Amino acid sequence: MPPKRFKRILLKVGGEAMMGNRNFGIDPVAAIEVAEKIKQIYTEHVQIAIVIGGGNVFRGVAGSKQGIDRATADYIGMMATVMNGLALQDALEQIGVPTRLQSALSMPSVAENFIRRKAIRHMEKGRVVILGAGTGVPYVTTDTGASLHALELHCDVLMKATKVNGIYDKDPEKHNDARRFATLTFKDAIQITDVEIMDTSALAMSMENNMPLMVFKLFDGDSLLQAVKGKNIGTYVSNNVETKFVQ
Repeated sequence: MPPKRFKRILLKVGGEAMMGNRNFGIDPVAAIEVAEKIKQIYTEHVQIAIVIGGGNVFRGVAGSKQGIDRATADYIGMMATVMNGLALQDALEQIGVPTRLQSALSMPSVAENFIRRKAIRHMEKGRVVILGAGTGVPYVTTDTGASLHALELHCDVLMKATKVNGIYDKDPEKHNDARRFATLTFKDAIQITDVEIMDTSALAMSMENNMPLMVFKLFDGDSLLQAVKGKNIGTYVSNNVETKFVQ
């Protein structure tokens, strides 16, 4: 089972969380809603790093399928994550949470360059660190970037906030009999083909380096706060658990 409390986390938030009721782009109201969730754990003195996706603005993989060179499409997607990072930074600071935005691509006018030790020091000083531009290289997803950053920043857990309240054995939006896992081994998570959890390289990296993963629904009361406290919500993925369904 997950530990009683996580002290330093890497939170992966999909870009869609910034969209609100819009079809694309950034809704400032939605950004504030995400920021309020983060503030709930910030006030509990949790050290927080955030990787935010860019799917609400541009998806690199989708762009490449429509004819854009894959590397170029991925760079556009990286810049989309920086746009979301700026919006989230503004929302957090509006509600009194100090932040630093760091980018894997050099954008000194709007963000610090990502420096691992500097990011750790920011967290130690009580600042939320938002990590934009993924890993700074193409052909890598923000999921893999989140796993990598969780490891190099010595986080206790990688938390993925999604639209559903955990990992199921099949798509719960299509199957009424889908069952949610309470705990799941990385080996079994990789073998589930009917449900998109994270890309395989992200799961494999976390498995090989013993970085536990918690998947939960962001907009579900105080789910993020409960997840940080190690409560049995969502699905906890680790090498040190057995695969079990919610009873």
